[in-house]
Amino acid sequence: MVGFVVGLVDVIIAARFLGKLLGASSQSAFVHFIYQLSAVMVAPFTGIFGDTGNKTNTFETASLVAIVVYAVIGWGLVMLIRIVTAPHGTKPASS
Repeated sequence: MVGFVVGLVDVIIAARFLGKLLGASSQSAFVHFIYQLSAVMVAPFTGIFGDTGNKTNTFETASLVAIVVYAVIGWGLVMLIRIVTAPHGTKPASS
């Protein structure tokens, strides 16, 4: 379940990254929805690195950082759950 949620978050942020990079119109209801939904997830990483591009096409580094950070956190949570739920005296298989 954790892997699914983290994967979904990463896909939403990746859609934001591609939309900004390719200059998707925020006038579109779908694009506006993706930008609004992902803004909360990307906000903690805004300003770490500068964004490049022009007003239409932006290489948003905060989105890339967010994808990596959430993937690592998700991986860590999955490993922790495997360790906690492993039968006593066994070692969980590494992935």
